Amino acid sequence: MTRLSLASLIAASAASLCAVTLSAHAQTPAPSAASASTTAATGPLHEADKAFIADGTQTVATQRDAARIADSRSTDREVKAFAEKLVADYSKLSDSMRAASPRGVDVPHNDPDAAVISSINNLRGADFDKTYIEQVALAGQQKTLSAFQAEIASGRDAGLKKAATAGLPVIQADYAKAQELAKRKHLAG
Repeated sequence: MTRLSLASLIAASAASLCAVTLSAHAQTPAPSAASASTTAATGPLHEADKAFIADGTQTVATQRDAARIADSRSTDREVKAFAEKLVADYSKLSDSMRAASPRGVDVPHNDPDAAVISSINNLRGADFDKTYIEQVALAGQQKTLSAFQAEIASGRDAGLKKAATAGLPVIQADYAKAQELAKRKHLAG
């Protein structure tokens, strides 16, 4: 029987261990794009994405809720028709923003701008229509446009950017309708 020295035995063990480690490492698959995006989704959000979630959801909720109020407070059928379209459009935008938001990120479900809502809440008829068109349909739409454009320009989360890109044409079309409505009602547009 051959006796191996302690040094030979350690060297042989180390060589075997290296071979096993290299073999196991070679069989480990590289991280996939899906696992990389999952890691990115659970990591901290970029400031532009956080701003979009906060500002975008608030402006969308404000537009939607103010449009619901218009249904009962307005006496003008054009204003009511415009508001009905906004309720439908902005409900869909809200749902798409929530769906696009990364897992683990809290997205406000119904957080409208209380100052805007209270400014129209007690008005009726022509006073309501004028305030609604100026503060919600025009100024509110501009805020919503700005939030979506900022996400498209500076956001880093792919899902949020995609939702902003898909929603922007809807907001632009609604803003153009708001400008037309303001013009027909002889209001600033």
